[in-house]
Amino acid sequence: MEKGSFELGGDTSDLPIHRQVSTGVGECVDKSHANDTMQLNVGGRGATQRRLRNYQVSMIGFCGGIGTGLFVGTGAAYSRAGPAGMLLAYIIVGTVLWCVMQSIAELATLLPTAGSFPHWATRFIDPAVGFSFSLSYTWGYAVAIATEITAASLVVSYWTDISPACVITVGLALILTINLLSVRWYGDAETVGGAVKVLCFIGLIFVSIIITAGGGPNHKSIGFRYWKNPGAWTNYNGITGSTGHFLGFCSAFVNASFTYLGIETFIITAGESQDPHRSIPKAAKRVTFRIAFFYITGALLIGMIIDPRNPALVSGTGNANSSPFVIAIKEAGISALPSIVNACILISAWSAGNSYCWVASRMIVAMTTDRQMPQVFGRVTKNGVPFVAVCTVWLFGLLAYLSLGKGSASQAFGWLQSVTTISGLISWATLCLCYIRFHAALKAQGVSRETLPWKSALQPYTAWYGFVGAGVLALVTGFPVFLKGNWSAKTFVANYISIPIFIIPIIVWKVIHRTKFARASTIDLWSGRLQEGEIEPMQAPTTRWGRFVDWLV
Repeated sequence: MEKGSFELGGDTSDLPIHRQVSTGVGECVDKSHANDTMQLNVGGRGATQRRLRNYQVSMIGFCGGIGTGLFVGTGAAYSRAGPAGMLLAYIIVGTVLWCVMQSIAELATLLPTAGSFPHWATRFIDPAVGFSFSLSYTWGYAVAIATEITAASLVVSYWTDISPACVITVGLALILTINLLSVRWYGDAETVGGAVKVLCFIGLIFVSIIITAGGGPNHKSIGFRYWKNPGAWTNYNGITGSTGHFLGFCSAFVNASFTYLGIETFIITAGESQDPHRSIPKAAKRVTFRIAFFYITGALLIGMIIDPRNPALVSGTGNANSSPFVIAIKEAGISALPSIVNACILISAWSAGNSYCWVASRMIVAMTTDRQMPQVFGRVTKNGVPFVAVCTVWLFGLLAYLSLGKGSASQAFGWLQSVTTISGLISWATLCLCYIRFHAALKAQGVSRETLPWKSALQPYTAWYGFVGAGVLALVTGFPVFLKGNWSAKTFVANYISIPIFIIPIIVWKVIHRTKFARASTIDLWSGRLQEGEIEPMQAPTTRWGRFVDWLV
């Protein structure tokens, strides 16, 4: 195969290739980068295949990334911030995420490239930033595999004292197996896991409403009692008054950010989606409802069903015993539900770890398309699976074994959570900057946004809000280590190691390759767009049931 030629592994009969490139204005014109065949490593093209169906992309967008943070991690945030503090923190982080999602969904609809994120950074900002973004994002989500598997081992301890090593081994084996199969298997696994998470959370909403209304076995009506006593805000580490309330509110950002991280990853499916022009905007529009339904509603209900002073919230078990929902269920006298919820938490932890392995491997593939990683990492199986990249990322999951040993599991989870959170927030800020530069290029080159396949709302203001908001959150989330008496070198490193991991590679790459910041007037706005006929749009359903399912997912 000649250098630069494009060759897919396996059956590619459903992937027609055409010579023309869509300009986005209703016609197709020949561009200098359009050859008789699609080119590998041109415009972000990778050797993966478009096998994800629209409903899979929608379910990944609606449920992907939901792990232990939602079901368990909210307890610690609630105990430190109180009902109002936690709710406000989740609303603020949610607005930042919404702005990030609107920005990158527009880019993904126009340029559904392999891995997407790092290629955009290379193309719209600077190749050095793209290289560093790849490393930082891959590092963050590769470590997140270990985070979720560690959480899974803690979850299993709710039922049995079996060695965490067994749980970790089984979890990692399942993740590797799913990720080495066709991407359709990954899509189906995430669809099933997502359905379980959604049903579990819907059940918890109903149970929470029943409990607060006094419908539990103990018939104890709660209402908004805890908003009055101990109050809407709690004191942080004994610091009273407005200062303690503000610090408690700020401390909730760590858990809120970690809980939200991973939602943006469904955008990466654009590179393997059968119809990204329809599936990505559809999923992006529903992010608003997802944020409101899962996270903000959950934060509000937690503030109604349990006292923030309950010591079980910060017990550090990492399983259902630390879940505010389960604690409230037990106090209401309901005995059967805790084990069911714990099982759902276990599935959520594994599903999130599975998702993070897939995401991180696609980051490595994106690096190969931009010639920032040896091409061996872009090699695929006949089903289009980048097996070298998957195995490389999966090895980071072995960090979960650091949790072995008495009392070290919850501590390891905390460190891994901090590393993942800061890395994710840096990524959010960088993605928004990608859109800001893209928007500037459109303006500089006289290309109207009306010609794009899909436009997001209130641009470029949403991108600027996401950029500034994510940057501030990345700096603020580690503040407790600087408080008097809280200094810990290990905690400081865990909180901020992701920042030098992002900055140092930029400096090194620029020194070695002498790259330049991309100018708006010369940024490539064309290569990588879907060619006319390259995808076959999915037919709209005609039956009532089909239309309902299409609306639902």
